[in-house]
Amino acid sequence: MLGAAALSGLAAMRSGAGLVTVGIPQSLNAVLQKKLSPVVMTLPLNETKDQSLSLSAFHRIEKLYDVCTVLALGPGLSAHPETRKLVLKIVATSPLPLVIDADALNALACDLDVLTKSGTVKILTPHPGEMARLTQLTKTHIENNRSQTASEFAKKYHCTVLLKGHRTVVASSRGDLYINKTGNPGMATAGSGDVLTGMIAAFLAQGLSGFEAAKYGAYIHGRAGDLAAGSKTRLCMIASDIIDHIPLAVKGREGSQSKKLSILKKNNEIDTP
Repeated sequence: MLGAAALSGLAAMRSGAGLVTVGIPQSLNAVLQKKLSPVVMTLPLNETKDQSLSLSAFHRIEKLYDVCTVLALGPGLSAHPETRKLVLKIVATSPLPLVIDADALNALACDLDVLTKSGTVKILTPHPGEMARLTQLTKTHIENNRSQTASEFAKKYHCTVLLKGHRTVVASSRGDLYINKTGNPGMATAGSGDVLTGMIAAFLAQGLSGFEAAKYGAYIHGRAGDLAAGSKTRLCMIASDIIDHIPLAVKGREGSQSKKLSILKKNNEIDTP
């Protein structure tokens, strides 16, 4: 799913990352370059016969550990067995902070113990269905116990969990908890989660902790979605509209409204990170 990778890469650039490189099966590199903005780089990697990333791609990815700051895994990867092995190897060995989403979460469901094999920051961003696969609980149970489910998993596997959905929950391994109140139903559109992955990776790259990056990612992502809905309507908005509104969402957080937001937060009139 090349579109997922393209959305994540562009969202990371829009969220303040200085340089973004998207790893791609080598035969699909030219196609992705046409989809991407010229500000995002691509890295052709070894592939399987089904044009998914091969386990042998690890050697080239490993070389990036010395030059990159953050690694995001998952959007568009596929569930190919070799690709799953690649994901598990990266999670087990990476010295870089990781944002783990989509197909990378499905790979983790096969071996959750890899999350504890390194001490690097790990942020998992599942929707309720992916959380059900990770925990072996039902979606109904998860939806009825969102904060508890996210918190227990984060503590057990020493990671930060961002459980997507209405009132997105962010939980840290230390017991920190944040409930996000920005966003709207129009964001339940293909690619919205891929945008969030790129945003969180960018915030991590700029020095935020895992919990802070996930918390601010959820807030700004939802705020950009609200602005996009105001411009495009909830019915008609698409994931790239969220990316287009990231600058306005950040400006509203940092610019002339920042003092007002701080006062409202102090008076508990709004919920911001």
